Amino acid sequence: MTPAAYRALAEFRYQIRRFLRFSEQAARAAGLEPQHHQLLLAVKGLPRRGHATVGELAERLQVQHHSAVELIDRLAERRLVRRRRALVDRRQVFVELTLRGETVLRELSLHHLAELAAVRPAVRRLAGALGAHAGSSGDGGGARIHRRRLNDRVERRRRRDGLGGSSRRRAGKAIPRDRPARGALV
Repeated sequence: MTPAAYRALAEFRYQIRRFLRFSEQAARAAGLEPQHHQLLLAVKGLPRRGHATVGELAERLQVQHHSAVELIDRLAERRLVRRRRALVDRRQVFVELTLRGETVLRELSLHHLAELAAVRPAVRRLAGALGAHAGSSGDGGGARIHRRRLNDRVERRRRRDGLGGSSRRRAGKAIPRDRPARGALV
């Protein structure tokens, strides 16, 4: 890799961190913890419907199921979300925003969109620079091989730590994952 590629990666990471810090501060200013804001956004941002399952939210937030349940409990106490049982499978619980949750999320989202508009030129420039470096790495596919090895290491570590591996169990049967392990690079 060239020094310019390292500079572009470092600057890109810096811009992402700046935005995340802004997001955390905006959430706290609105009286929410950052993960609460992320959960509200995940519920609203899922395609096709106005609700989400606990499992979907855990995946979106990259947390364990029980942690997602705790976040939902806290937001339900504040009347920002509500739970509703599925009509077909009563074991399944849907989470949806309340009117109050919609209002809080709308305000936060307007602030976030304004901040994104402010950083858009820098991020676009960096994305172009990173794309140029990725396209001309000249490593003969070495980056792809490195990413695969890293994903394999992440998956082995998750299995070792009891966080799941390359398959999930349902009714005693292994079901192949249709997405990379949490924390894996894609």
